[in-house]
Amino acid sequence: MIHLQGPQMLKMLEKSLRNSLPEALKVYGTVFHMNQGNPFNLKALVDKWPDFETVVIRPQEQEMTDDLDHYTNTYQVYSKNPKKCQQFLGLPEVINWKQHLQIQSSQPSLDTVIENLGAINSGKVKQTQNILYVSIKTAKELIPSIMDGKDLLKLDKMKSINQEMFKYSSLDVTHAALVNKFWLFGGNEKSHRFIEHCLRAFPSFCLLGAEGTPVCWSLMDQTGETRMAATVPEYRNQGLVAHVLYNQVQALEKLGFPVYAHVDKTNHFMQRANRNLSIPVPGLWNQWNYVPL
Repeated sequence: MIHLQGPQMLKMLEKSLRNSLPEALKVYGTVFHMNQGNPFNLKALVDKWPDFETVVIRPQEQEMTDDLDHYTNTYQVYSKNPKKCQQFLGLPEVINWKQHLQIQSSQPSLDTVIENLGAINSGKVKQTQNILYVSIKTAKELIPSIMDGKDLLKLDKMKSINQEMFKYSSLDVTHAALVNKFWLFGGNEKSHRFIEHCLRAFPSFCLLGAEGTPVCWSLMDQTGETRMAATVPEYRNQGLVAHVLYNQVQALEKLGFPVYAHVDKTNHFMQRANRNLSIPVPGLWNQWNYVPL
């Protein structure tokens, strides 16, 4: 195991991962933001260098003090050889299998290895697989192959909004409880802390309603993915989230960020909202939750 330290090694890793998109996207996005200041204080581990086969991005050990906090205890994994990475992922200094944790990857082929490691460590693994969306500009610049034959919709299909009633703004940590309430993966104290961390580390986007409070929003997580988008119930079915997502994508692309997101397979409304802005890559958003028994 090799811990990559210093800007030169991390820049080399980012460049190498760029050649492995879209399968490396979740790890690439994380390393990209590590090279932009590393706001989540993450570290990169590889099996060998520079000709690595497997890379794992994880928090520093001092950040992972709560064995039950799988939001913090989250790993991003990419392997050029998914069938042969089990030994590396099984090392306790790479992944702490004594904790509740999450593994995220754009490689569904890792499922067998993660299931095996879950069994070896006497734990339970649950996989979640959603649709991955990549913004049109990001796809054109980083993964042009996924653009082939795509029939893109035009942005003028979005519903107009009342510019006097709704104002574009951003969130702060005082809004973490509101986001947590409507986040499908949240709703608890540990997710609340994670959301606060996301709000401190990355740009957030929202629409304020007539009362001056957020009615619709979207955030970014430690991998640079845009997520947690939601609208409060009384303002739904007005197309507000499409405007927030459009504003977010435009702002992040102006900063030069790769822009991508995931949507639940059953959430047809959010699929429509993303369709104007992004290219779907089904099957490439994967998360495994592990619980030691």
